[in-house]
Amino acid sequence: MSPELKAEVAATARMLAAAGLVEAFGHVSARCSGGFLITPTSPMLNAVADTIITVSDSGEILDDPAGAAPLETPLHGAIYRARPDVGAICRGHGAAMVAWGVGTDDLPLRHGLGAIAGARIPVHPDFELIAGTESAEGAAATLGPHHGVLLRANGGLAVGADLLEAATRLWFLEERARVVLDAAGGAGADIDWAPRLAHTAIELRRAKAWFAARFAPATPDPDRE
Repeated sequence: MSPELKAEVAATARMLAAAGLVEAFGHVSARCSGGFLITPTSPMLNAVADTIITVSDSGEILDDPAGAAPLETPLHGAIYRARPDVGAICRGHGAAMVAWGVGTDDLPLRHGLGAIAGARIPVHPDFELIAGTESAEGAAATLGPHHGVLLRANGGLAVGADLLEAATRLWFLEERARVVLDAAGGAGADIDWAPRLAHTAIELRRAKAWFAARFAPATPDPDRE
């Protein structure tokens, strides 16, 4: 398996930690030939390539150096099987996305850059942990064709063609939730966002460059727990 891709998965995990999008929980994965790579349950701030886990298309753990495959590994597998366009997944627990996700209403769009997370952000209504194929396929179905989804009372995830895109979308998913929570009442609910969405693809390219520069991954500290 490509050591370069494992290093990129680990570096993206450290970026998410630096961005405050994960705490003790969260994971990063990337599609690879025959399956996908995913981070273990060790702290993402200190992720390294040597501990990245290899999973087959069918969900079989092929290589788990630290014996620490995430409980939600089936969730990533289900999304990759359902979405051939997805090359990477970033899962996080930003405070705002967790707060909005205590309910089941879609996360509204209240500011233009929030569309980088996707035109629509649904909430998967099942609050149980996603630990098996059936629950994972249910969450993948809620995600559907969208770029992000909130898991009820359990943070959210964003998908992308590559790792940087998925990480950037997760950042703007959190920002979108924060803006909605901070907005007074239903402010902005009457806006027709369709014309504004025509510029989202261009804004995504700029946002990816900013995210990469702002949260460039630091070298992991082997003494950090």
